[in-house]
Amino acid sequence: MLDIRKLLAKEFNLQQWQIDNTLNLHNEGATLHFIARYRKERTGNLDEVILRQIFDRFEYLIELEERKKTVLNTISEQGKLTDDLKNKIDNCLSKTELEDLYLPFKPKKRTRATIAKEKGLEPLAQIIKQFNTVNSDDLDLLKLAEQYINSEKGVSTAKEALSGASDIIAEEISEIAEYRSWIRNFIIENGYFISQIKDEFEPGSTKFETYRDFKVKIKDIQPHTMLALRRGEAEGIILLDVEFDEASVLNYLNNKIILNKNENIYKFFENTIKDSFARLIKNSIIGEVRLAKKVYADEESIKVFEKNLRQILLAAPAGLKRTIGIDPGFRTGCKLAVLDETGKFLEYKAIFPFNSEHEKNTAKKVLISFIQDYHIELIAIGNGTASRETEAFVRETISNLSEKPIIIIVNESGASVYSASKVAQEEFPELDLTVRGAISIGRRLQDPLAELVKIDPKSIGVGQYQHDVDQKLLKKKLEETVSSCVNYVGVDLNTASKELLNYVSGITPRVAEKIIEWRNNNGKFTSRKELLNVPFLGEKTFEQAAGFLRIRNAENILDNTAVHPESYYVVEKLSKDLNLSLEEIVNNPKILKSIDLQKYCTDVIGLPTLLDIISELEKPGRDPRDEFRWANFQEGINDISDLKVGMILEGVVTNITNFGAFVDIGVHQDGLVHISEISHNFVNDPTKVIKVGQIVKVKVLEVNEKLRRISLSIKQAMENKVNRIKKNKSSFTLDDLRSKFSN
Repeated sequence: MLDIRKLLAKEFNLQQWQIDNTLNLHNEGATLHFIARYRKERTGNLDEVILRQIFDRFEYLIELEERKKTVLNTISEQGKLTDDLKNKIDNCLSKTELEDLYLPFKPKKRTRATIAKEKGLEPLAQIIKQFNTVNSDDLDLLKLAEQYINSEKGVSTAKEALSGASDIIAEEISEIAEYRSWIRNFIIENGYFISQIKDEFEPGSTKFETYRDFKVKIKDIQPHTMLALRRGEAEGIILLDVEFDEASVLNYLNNKIILNKNENIYKFFENTIKDSFARLIKNSIIGEVRLAKKVYADEESIKVFEKNLRQILLAAPAGLKRTIGIDPGFRTGCKLAVLDETGKFLEYKAIFPFNSEHEKNTAKKVLISFIQDYHIELIAIGNGTASRETEAFVRETISNLSEKPIIIIVNESGASVYSASKVAQEEFPELDLTVRGAISIGRRLQDPLAELVKIDPKSIGVGQYQHDVDQKLLKKKLEETVSSCVNYVGVDLNTASKELLNYVSGITPRVAEKIIEWRNNNGKFTSRKELLNVPFLGEKTFEQAAGFLRIRNAENILDNTAVHPESYYVVEKLSKDLNLSLEEIVNNPKILKSIDLQKYCTDVIGLPTLLDIISELEKPGRDPRDEFRWANFQEGINDISDLKVGMILEGVVTNITNFGAFVDIGVHQDGLVHISEISHNFVNDPTKVIKVGQIVKVKVLEVNEKLRRISLSIKQAMENKVNRIKKNKSSFTLDDLRSKFSN
């Protein structure tokens, strides 16, 4: 069997002690986030990405080893396990390779080969295979086969006997791992996916027109193309096939299998190989190739989804500001929800600004009253139906106020899912769905991460063919992403919801409930040590979770930082050596630059941890997310019908795919910036150039109201900006441009 730890060290090009320590920590119950943040010395400073790859590969290899045991036992019970086969199985590194080796020994349904064996033709097949290994000029296969005629078993002629022997050999050929692997790789490297749209669908009548007469090399197919083709096929619109040079495959098999050049033997094996390939190999391997590319497309698409989700979860929070969340609507009115600076729900009201002038005036009074009574600083408007009209109404309403709240259009994807969820029902059992939606819209402006963790990540709307990919893998990877973001930012222990706490390193749903319960019964936490008073939260959970939990205005400043309680003694020693209080150090962080960290290194704490501690002391309680910014949609552009080709508009990136990015420009329909229109430089991965939530200038290239498609360009909008600069300045430097584009 494999030495998995040794193999991992080789595959990841790491020292053996790094792999051993990492897996030992994992086995001891340490979470990935805890290991990455607080055990850098033991892992050699491995980051979260590498750690997850190690754990995933370790899990795969463990599953592979378990499968090997089953395969070996099954073959051994059949009495067919040779030393050579055992060695191949012991040393294989992939599940596909293992299943290829196991294929000849798998229990089978009744096949043409098994029927031929029942007729007593296996000895004939063995003799013919033996004749293939020696030269013989006068071999008569029909005469040889006459000996196996047996009317009682259903073999009436020598030709039937030969046909049965051929069936047996054909099945054996189809199950040889070496041949299957070569053919699979040949098709992937040299084959093509070809597609057509069925005749009953007129040109221009489907969303799959790109694939009407389409051909692409299998090895070059893009993930989104693979998923689109499969969706079109599943919907009964596309005919999808695989095309490759079958003659080359048959030539390979002939050269590998046929050793005797005797005409009879050669002809027999040539026909048997053709039959084996056409009947048993071709469709099977094509299915495997299609599945392999589907798995690849799933994995790549999920990676895009992960990146998008990470960006939207880590979007800059507007912060601790009193907010009104508005779920806009025409006939049903707009639901207003007032939130305090911590997101606590205070009051709601439904207004109807679009029904009549009287109701509009009433709505204005309600809104102004809320703004003034609660000292509102932000107004968050969902970007669904009536959002731009609602924005115009709000701007008109507050136009005469001396202190105007900031108005921001908020992406409301998933708000309706939250509104109807069990989480929302438990949180606001007495409120209507739309009011819950307004609360969620307001909260996701205050702190996107804290609110969006309550929603199934798939419902946030930043994926690519998310319903077509492996749902189990998608769920796993998205939950990992949410967990990563939560632990990266840290969680306010006194305001966090149960759902947010669930994602904190080491905290289980039961412990999260107990934390909320303790907080409700005892008031705010004033120190991390108080966590040990929470039922079911023991020393191990405290070790794993404490560093990711923050307490504002805590008794100890360190409780509002990422410094782990286990390292407080280091800070205390540092403070004593400097003869300064912790507060004095925090207020004058330049002092930290002069410290010789080497003198504080121990067998347990090294430079990586000490540097993290210094970083936290320089800015205690800092939020690692970007500074808050928002898009200003152009007034008067409220619907797709308002768009004109050539317009330059401001928008916000809502989703990124392999083929480009979608941008909300305030018309209820996101426009597509194709990958070729993102930058003047070549872009092979849009996520390396732009990110979800980014504010961008775009130029309208094309508008199709019928199909509700908008084509946009970022690079051409940039060209317009450059041209304006040129008109205003006869010469300019690169620094000038950078300054102009810095926003």
